[in-house]
Amino acid sequence: MRKGRFIWIAAIAVLLIPGTVSAQLLPTRRDTLARESLLRLPSAELDLDIFNPRSKTVSLFVVGDVMSHGAMMRSAFEMYRRDHPDASRDRHECYDYSSFFRPISDWITSADIAVCNMEFPLAGPPFAGYPSFSGPDSYPEYLSDAGFDVLLTANNHILDKGDSGLRRTVEVCDRVEKERGVRHTGVVSSEKDMRRRYPLLIEKKGILIALINFTYGTNMGSEVAWPRVNRMNRMDIGKAIERAKDAGADVIVALPHWGVEYQFRHSPSQEELARWMIAQGVDLVIGSHPHVAQDIQVIDGKTVIYSLGNAVSNQNDLIARLELCAAVDIRIGKDGRAVVEPPRVRYLWCTKPGMIDDSYTVVPVASYLENPGAWRVREDYDNMVSTYRKVQKENHVYEENDPTGSH
Repeated sequence: MRKGRFIWIAAIAVLLIPGTVSAQLLPTRRDTLARESLLRLPSAELDLDIFNPRSKTVSLFVVGDVMSHGAMMRSAFEMYRRDHPDASRDRHECYDYSSFFRPISDWITSADIAVCNMEFPLAGPPFAGYPSFSGPDSYPEYLSDAGFDVLLTANNHILDKGDSGLRRTVEVCDRVEKERGVRHTGVVSSEKDMRRRYPLLIEKKGILIALINFTYGTNMGSEVAWPRVNRMNRMDIGKAIERAKDAGADVIVALPHWGVEYQFRHSPSQEELARWMIAQGVDLVIGSHPHVAQDIQVIDGKTVIYSLGNAVSNQNDLIARLELCAAVDIRIGKDGRAVVEPPRVRYLWCTKPGMIDDSYTVVPVASYLENPGAWRVREDYDNMVSTYRKVQKENHVYEENDPTGSH
């Protein structure tokens, strides 16, 4: 770690101070990224060593909800049609999402395991946005190109197109996994698949990590036994935890889709379930669904990030455009046991077409606070700053390298 750059909150006791949860941050250094120059972005202070790699350390990077709103698909289609005048909206390949995560691509690709929540089914054309989503197959393929290693599929929108849409989603995700090596978890196609994906076991550098993804519910019901969405059922969650233990998992990470939308503080039911999961053996909890960045809590020495918020979306509520990402180091201690280091989180801001880039793009807030000139529309910069201040006051998750010293 570079000395004199940031104040790190390494002690669990600090995180336990009521009402003052300070976020640990992804460290930064000034790098001039050629791609950002092309995007008319300022030089982002992105550190390629954000996970402080050590011998036998696995780095985990997680973002929140990847949405597929209608305006996002229209923008992706128009970006593709610039170079392909014969593009058709019903063709999967005719969508260009390449700008979405470009400014943080080094964080994603530097991680040993990068995870996002794919909050839409792949039901085929005609493609549709809210309230009943169906995204093109090129979207998960882009997420693969962006560097994500795991797609979470247990969320309330995954059954938007019914059982046939869910079945096709599993088929496409299976194909992407086979062709690109991107795993998926949250939906299982059979009893055998459940044992393989719930939990999803990933071994890196000799460390076995179990990912457990489930949702509080779905917007549409199902009339078939398989495929099945992992639900927030304690019996099923408990079985998944036991399967992880039986497989010899060094670390168990729960990734629930839960909570109350647009609330900055977690609900009593979220905390109750988090405490129960930790008592059963879960080592880390990172949640999604509320569409805003919620508070962070430490329970029996285990970190619970209740909600990262959106990753990329077209939601108009400013609070839904500010989100968190989380980086976690998992290492083997001197006693041979795995150690989950306190997560380092950082705020992101989702910009819409014409604000910074021609399409949607996600930028790290702290790197852009002193760069209003990056914006084509100054109002959006002002919105980012005011929303950043507001959310931090509500959820008490602060960034230690805030250059304005606002807290």
